[in-house]
Amino acid sequence: MFKEFREFAVRGNAVDMAVGIIIGVAFGTIVKSLVNDIIMPPIGLLAGNVDFSDLFIVLKQGAEAGPYASLAAAQAAGAVTVNYGFFVNTVISFIIVAFCVFLVVRGMNRIQFKKEEPPAVPSTKACPYCLSTIPAKAVRCPHCTAELKAS
Repeated sequence: MFKEFREFAVRGNAVDMAVGIIIGVAFGTIVKSLVNDIIMPPIGLLAGNVDFSDLFIVLKQGAEAGPYASLAAAQAAGAVTVNYGFFVNTVISFIIVAFCVFLVVRGMNRIQFKKEEPPAVPSTKACPYCLSTIPAKAVRCPHCTAELKAS
């Protein structure tokens, strides 16, 4: 059983998949930082100094009654919250990742080499005596009546 696992693990596809997953996780971290640190602050500023990560709805008050100034304060008080601001950040991250994957797939589709089709068999040929165009399977030229060698 260990031998079969080792053969599976070192097979090319498994190694390629592992590298892809590692790079994907690293790319996800970069996109998360891009959304949280670069994109959302200007959007929050345009929306009236709103920090999207602090947007939440209190479902049940905690030990201390609200209103809570921030999500951290609500969680510290033990309140039950729906954190829809994090959801907005996650949706924007997903859209960016999906767009980047689309660009990669589109680029790969353009790079792929198309299979060359074999050349078509000619349907006509030239008579070697009168140079008229005749069917490829003809054994006698209809113009000069010369007998043609089978080709």
